[in-house]
Amino acid sequence: MTREVLGWWLVTRVGLFLLSISAPLLFNRGTDYPDVWRAWVQWDVWHLKALAEFGYNNGEPSQAPLAAFFPGFPLLVHLVHFTGVGYFGAGIVVSAVASAVAGVYLARLAQYEFPELKGLGPNAAVVWYGAPVGVFLAAGYTEALFCAFAFPAWLAARQGRWARAAIFVALAATVRVSGIFLACALVVEFITSKKRDWPSAPWLALPAIPVLGFMAYLKQIHGSWFAWQEAQEKGWAREFTWPWESLVHTWDAASRGHFAGERSDWTWMFRAELVTLVIGLLLLAWLLRRRSWGEAAWVAATVGAFCTSFWIYSLTRATLLWWPLWIGLAVVVHRHRWLGRLYLSVAIPLAAIWAAGFFTGRWTG
Repeated sequence: MTREVLGWWLVTRVGLFLLSISAPLLFNRGTDYPDVWRAWVQWDVWHLKALAEFGYNNGEPSQAPLAAFFPGFPLLVHLVHFTGVGYFGAGIVVSAVASAVAGVYLARLAQYEFPELKGLGPNAAVVWYGAPVGVFLAAGYTEALFCAFAFPAWLAARQGRWARAAIFVALAATVRVSGIFLACALVVEFITSKKRDWPSAPWLALPAIPVLGFMAYLKQIHGSWFAWQEAQEKGWAREFTWPWESLVHTWDAASRGHFAGERSDWTWMFRAELVTLVIGLLLLAWLLRRRSWGEAAWVAATVGAFCTSFWIYSLTRATLLWWPLWIGLAVVVHRHRWLGRLYLSVAIPLAAIWAAGFFTGRWTG
């Protein structure tokens, strides 16, 4: 199974590499030959690179408050860059290795949940690698590394190995604020699991250590325990907004004419966010119906966090963290082959469009 998953990982990485070369050439509007290597250097890649290079206590070298980003990914990038690949290259290397590890564990988790469906594991990895927003598993973003910790964490939790699960969740909590939601979901899973082991319960507090440590560090630098949240509000309009108001703002942003003509990519991305919100709510309803309480808590917390910002955005990328979505799709594909062909006929073109948009500097979530 592992070899098959890694085969699909390699195929999809090659495809994204070809897109990274061809998209800048195809959409080049200037007379100079474009620097195709810079196709990978877009959006948050700049901020994460600046954080890996300068740390938290050197102003805003990328013109954004860097306290918004958790330290796990930049720290690894900083270490890998000593191999000589540079900071941008190190980010790609970290995501490449992490996406391979995460795909393997997603396959194992899927097969563990549905042992009667032979070959389900690799199918889950395929639909995940081929996701419309799959480019963020290859770029120097945090999604792949988070999943490399979150997927084995949940597999351990389902197996009743709570200490191992807590260690992986603690590692995930160094990468993204989503680790806090994952820690809460782990507690729900423990309470509702038939394999709960009360002597192991103290392990569930372990993820709080890196989070509180990071907050204490930011308190020393910026004078606030919640400097990361304040940075999110300052740089990305993540201030608390009631969900119905956030939905109105997002609907307005997705409407024709809200942005100038040259920013039509923003309009389409906000439309994608609304579609993703519907998918998230349907997934949540399915998990509640199956009484998958831990996974339902995970998806609900993620959706809730994105729906309480001024706008709902970056939820499209967050779907990569929803292992129940990709395992559920794999089950549907396994039982109804024609739906698998339909999924691929939609997902592959969307993935190519999303990747081309990212590689040419358009906002892609």
